[in-house]
Amino acid sequence: EVRLVESGGGLVQSGGSLTLSCVASGFAFSVSAMSWGRQAPGKPIEWVSHFYGDGTTYYADSVQGRFTISRDNAKNTLYLQMNNLKPEDTAEYFCAKISTPTARGRGTQVTVST
Repeated sequence: EVRLVESGGGLVQSGGSLTLSCVASGFAFSVSAMSWGRQAPGKPIEWVSHFYGDGTTYYADSVQGRFTISRDNAKNTLYLQMNNLKPEDTAEYFCAKISTPTARGRGTQVTVST
């Protein structure tokens, strides 16, 4: 069974930092394309960052230069380092396996106060 469990969310002031973690199990993590997405209330899902199996990464324009995606294949863990957080970054963040078969975790809430 594929499982993705996020942690690391919380309340932070504008300009602060958080690091999200996603522990994966039930599939070959090291060769799987993984992503972080987020969804704010009433808004569609925004794909924040991708980490492909060949090592290439993608960032949405809204987070480019502030967020960094990384992975530790030995620990089956995906990370999202978020710096210079802004109130508009407030959302439920989730990690996802985007290679077939796809899966996503339940998410962790990030709230950025002014």
